Amino acid sequence: MASALFELPSRTLVSGEKNLNLSRPILMGILNSTPDSFSEDSSFFEFDDALAQARKIIAEGADWLDIGGESSGPGSTEVPLEEELRRVIPLIKEVRSESDIWISVDTWKAEVARQSLDAGADAVNDVSALRADKEMAGVIAE
Repeated sequence: MASALFELPSRTLVSGEKNLNLSRPILMGILNSTPDSFSEDSSFFEFDDALAQARKIIAEGADWLDIGGESSGPGSTEVPLEEELRRVIPLIKEVRSESDIWISVDTWKAEVARQSLDAGADAVNDVSALRADKEMAGVIAE
């Protein structure tokens, strides 16, 4: 009887054919492909370093990998669209080719989200809560 008091309801995130069971704690690894991340422990600017860190996060048992190409920290500057794409798309493609880990892209730009989802990301982590780019909600809805 007591165990039923603490049983979590079944919750699942769905992305295409993939399901992520949320009825247990989920471990998310953060990977910032930025030179100016406010979290130095998660910042890997060069592709090879970022890929090595992604592999380490996966090997250590993460269920989810959040990849960002622009810092949202205090004092950070906006990254041009093409630069943000250069930072995240090859990484998403390579991680997806090696693993079925749940991948999100940390961006507020609809075009980065669109190309990331096309490259194999499962979700979008928008720090602006869909307020910064009027096209973001439509991209996510697709």
